[in-house]
This record gives sequence, structure tokens and C-alpha cells, in this order.
Amino acid sequence: MEKTSGRGAIALSTAETGSENPALELAEEGVNPEGARRTEAQGQSLPDGLGPSTHHRRRLLQPFTRARSFCKTHASLFKKILLGLFCLAYAAYFLAACILDFQRALALFVLTCLVLLVLVHRALKRLFGKTLTKCLKPFENSCLKRWMKWVFAGVALVGLILWLALDTAQRPEQLMSFAGICMFILILFACSKHHSAVSWRTVLWGLGLQFVFGILVIRTDPGFNAFQWLGDQVQIFLSYTVAGSSFVFGETLVKDVFAFQSLPIIIYFGCVMSILYYLGLVQWIVQKVAWFLQITMGTTATETLAVAGNIFVGMTEAPLLIRPYLADMTLSEVHAVMTGGFATISGTVLGAFISFGIEASSLISASVMAAPSALALSKLVYPEVEESKFKNKEGVKLPRGKESNILEAASNGATDAIGLATNVAANLIAFLAVLAFVNAALSWLGELVDIQGLTFQVICSYVLRPMVFMMGVEWADCPMVAEMVGIKFFTNEFVAYQQLSQYRNKRLSGMEEWIGGEKQWISVRAETITTFSLCGFANLSSIGITLGGLTSMVPHRKSDLSKIVVSALFTGACVSLISACVAGILYVPRGAENDCVSFLNTTFTNRTYEAYVCCRELFQSTLNGTNAPSFSGPWENKEFSAIALANCCEFYTNAVCA
Repeated sequence: MEKTSGRGAIALSTAETGSENPALELAEEGVNPEGARRTEAQGQSLPDGLGPSTHHRRRLLQPFTRARSFCKTHASLFKKILLGLFCLAYAAYFLAACILDFQRALALFVLTCLVLLVLVHRALKRLFGKTLTKCLKPFENSCLKRWMKWVFAGVALVGLILWLALDTAQRPEQLMSFAGICMFILILFACSKHHSAVSWRTVLWGLGLQFVFGILVIRTDPGFNAFQWLGDQVQIFLSYTVAGSSFVFGETLVKDVFAFQSLPIIIYFGCVMSILYYLGLVQWIVQKVAWFLQITMGTTATETLAVAGNIFVGMTEAPLLIRPYLADMTLSEVHAVMTGGFATISGTVLGAFISFGIEASSLISASVMAAPSALALSKLVYPEVEESKFKNKEGVKLPRGKESNILEAASNGATDAIGLATNVAANLIAFLAVLAFVNAALSWLGELVDIQGLTFQVICSYVLRPMVFMMGVEWADCPMVAEMVGIKFFTNEFVAYQQLSQYRNKRLSGMEEWIGGEKQWISVRAETITTFSLCGFANLSSIGITLGGLTSMVPHRKSDLSKIVVSALFTGACVSLISACVAGILYVPRGAENDCVSFLNTTFTNRTYEAYVCCRELFQSTLNGTNAPSFSGPWENKEFSAIALANCCEFYTNAVCA
């Protein structure tokens, strides 16, 4: 009877609740079904320890429990719905912004296109990746590949010859820069460790990619405008540093003192880079660049990844990307890693150089162009003669940041950047002080033999002048450019870029080019070539930094690292010089010529570079007459020419002003 009554109670509860599984329902309410049977068999209505109020409360919470279970079951559907609504809302916002003012929304448009490009690439890879791989299988035939290589090489050679013949017809000085590239390659080949083992595919592909990228950035209007716009956006982005540094140090110090003006940018940029690394964006870009360089140049995964990482991080941070593999890398691969560190600059330091007033687009393009060239020249100087363990085409996977959240990543990035900023400040103080002492000593020694004004810069300007001339710099600008190249190599790139910024500021302020027989600034072409030649960490002090960083990662390879570090330093310096030669070949004056007639028709009240150029042009077209000067060219028969001449003579000295 007891068993019968128990089954009847369960059947009754099923009929009342409409559930086919009363045990499951009791379990959801936190009730043990077996306990329920026992209590009902004993004539009790509720399980032990469960009072009427608790049972009622659980009954009330039952709809919420079912709702939560429903949400968990259909979570993916809800995510797709929310994502669709977000995309629709963003599309509406994007269209509204572009329709209202496209120029104002240009940055948003570029970012949106980049994101869409990445999404389309992923979709196409997922849908057609295997099909494309099957289609490319016929090209794996060795004979066909060999013919394709020869045809491509022949077309590239003929194209280069025709391009040089046609493009340099009006600007013969570009040929000097091309001769400079040939000179540096011959010097590096003469210094090669294994001449017969040089992989010319890697060398030619690296130099070719550097040249093509230079054409894209310097010659084509879309590429030039894109990098000019990117440089402007970077400058705007870095200007937000003032908000933090002004609050801490005060506006007066930030405006007038270098340490409070430029060094906080390193901390700000380091914080942002740490956030991007935590989000995985830096790793994704580095891997894509490394993949492209690896499949074109035939280099191994580890060395390519480290060199690609040097575009964004410094010479000590980039090897951390491949730290687990350093112990097994060949000497040629380690040489490439070192060369990449010497040939490029880190993103944090890039911000400091831009704050000096250096052209941002030239700095960014120089750092990117250095990556393929560093791999190419490294394999020219130290070819691979060992069997590498990292020849697979899949590359090396990069982990995301170890921080637990984005706030920790920002804090760690700012904290780590303090060390870099302090290191930069300490080096500037030390090197400038040592340079002043060396100059004083050289000046004293020179005066003993009646040589006045002998300094380290003067020595560099004489010793390095032929090399700088081969880069395509005009002979009049060679002493100043050679001085900066020497300071960069023997002292520090910060000091060299600071000197370049002073020359640039003098030019933009409209100062006369020659004062007292001394040149005050260099031409725009020379500025561009110098910017590329200084873009790199290849200086004597970097030897200690590189050895210290790599030795701490692989202590047992200290002797190997010490053996090749000087060769890597020399190669990294040549990478920057060849980049400067490429800039010299490709540089052409940008924009329309100054409309000096219209400019001088208005009264200018201060000196500018445009005013200096136009006044110099007016002085050259002025002919001294007996009573009043006469004018030729566009100023002939113009009523305002005499007024413009008088206005120019107020700011600049010339023989026609007497």
C-alpha cells in the first residue's frame, strides 16, 4: 500500500504540474526526488529542512530559472542579433558622418576601410583558401618556377634600366644616389663572411621591396598623401601628451624645456603600445608583415618575425618575440635579428623624434623600408651556411599580453617606458657633455698648430663628406649632413636629429641661407635624405645595449653574440644609408611652385621660407639701372615690383638693395 500511495503521489504531481519528468523539476527546485518519495511515504508534504516559505520562494523563482536557461541555450543567437544591431547603428553613424563632412570624417573612413579589409580577407581565406591552394599547386613544379623566376628577374631589370633612363633625364643628380647604392652593396659583399653562399634571391627581393615601397610613398600621390595624412594623425595623437605633462610639470616647463616636452611622449607612447600589445593588434600586424617578407625573401620564420617586430618595438624588445627560439637559431639568423635592431627605430622613440619637428611621414616610411633591407643586407654580409630549424612556412605564433586587463597593460606600459625615458635623458646628458669636452680638447689641440675651430663635427664633415655626396646630397650641403651622420654613428641619433631639427627650424623661419660665409640650413632634398640616413639605432653605444639584452636571454651564447655584433652594427648602419640613397633617387619637389608674384603683391610682415625663396627670385630678376632698378621675367612691367623689392630689402640683404 505504501508503494502504491507513493506512485500515486508522483503521478498526481505530474498531472498537476504538467511535467513529464517530476524528478528533474524537483531537482531544479533544489529538492532531492528520493527524499521527496521518502517524506511522502511517511505522510509529510515537504522534504526535510524545507519549510513552507522556502518552498514558496523557490516556486516564485522558477520562471527566472527557466528564463536564464533559455538565454544560455540561445546565447549565440542573441550575440548575432546584438552584433547585427550594432553594425546597423554604426553604418548609420558612418554614413551620417561622411555625408555631413567627408573631410572631417576622413580618419573614420580610413579606419573603417581597414577593418572591412581585414574582415573580407578572413572571410575569403575561410571560404576559398583551400581552393586557391589547389589552384597554385601546378606552380610548384620546379621547372616552371625556375622559368617564372628568370622571366620576373628579366622584366624587373629591364624596367629598372628604362625607369632610370627616363626618370633621371631631367634630374641627373638622382644617378648619384643610385651609384651610392651600388657602392654600399659592393662594400658589403666584399665584407661578406661566405661569398659563395650569398642568397641573391633574398638580397634582390629585399632591395626591390624597399625600392617599390619608396616609390609608393615618395612618388605616387595616393601613397604620399596617405603617409602625409598618417604622419599628421600621429602628430595630433602625440599632442595629447601635453594634457598629462602640463598637469604634472606645468605649462611653462612643457613649452620651454626639452626634458618635459619630449620625454613624456615616450611614456605616453609606451602606454599605448602596451595596450595594443595586450589587445593583440601589434602581434597581428607583425605576423602579417613577417609572413609577407618570409614568402617573398625566403628567410626563416624567427628572424623575419624579429625584424618585422623592430618596426614597432626597440632592439631589446623585438628579440623577446622569439625568445624561446634564440638558443637554437643559427649565427646567420641571430645576425639578422641584430641587424634589424640596429637598422630601425622603435615606436616610442619615433614619437620623440616627431616632437623635434622632423617630418613624420619620412620617419614612418624610413622605419618600414628598413625591414626588408635589413634582412637582405644581413644575408649579404652573413649568409646562411647552417641548417636552420625554422624553415616552416607557418611562422611562429605570438602570445597575447600577460596582463589580466587593459588597465594593467596601460599601467605596465607607462612604468616600463619610464626606464626608457630615463635612459634617453641620461644618454643625452652624458653624450652632449662628452661631446662638449671632446670639442674643447680638439679646439685646444688645433690652436696649438694654428688650426681654428677644430671640433668633432668638423672632422666628421671632412671624413664622411665623400660618402654623403654619393648618397645624392649637393656638395654645398655635404659638410652639414656628414656632421649629423657622424654624430649619429659615434654619439647618438637623438643628438643628430636634434641638430637636424635646428637646421629645419632655421629654414622654415626664413633665415638667410648664407650668413658670413657660413651655411645656416640645408635644402629640402638634403633634409629628406638626412632623415632617412639617421633613422636607426646603429651607433657605438647600441652595442652594449644589444649585447646586454640578448645575453640575458641566452647567456650560453655570449661568445657567439660578441663575435657578430660589430658586423651587425656596420650592416645596420649601411641599411640606413641605402634607404637614404633610395630617398635621393625618388625625391622630387612636391606641390606647385610658389606663386611668388601673387605672394609679393601682398605685404608680408615676418620672415618665412616662402618669403625668402620669393625674395631671392626677385633679387635675381632685378637689373640695376642708372635711376631705378628694372625687372625681368614675371615682374617685368608690374607696378608693385618696386614696392615688393623694397619690402624684401627690409628683411634680406642683397647687392640690389644698396
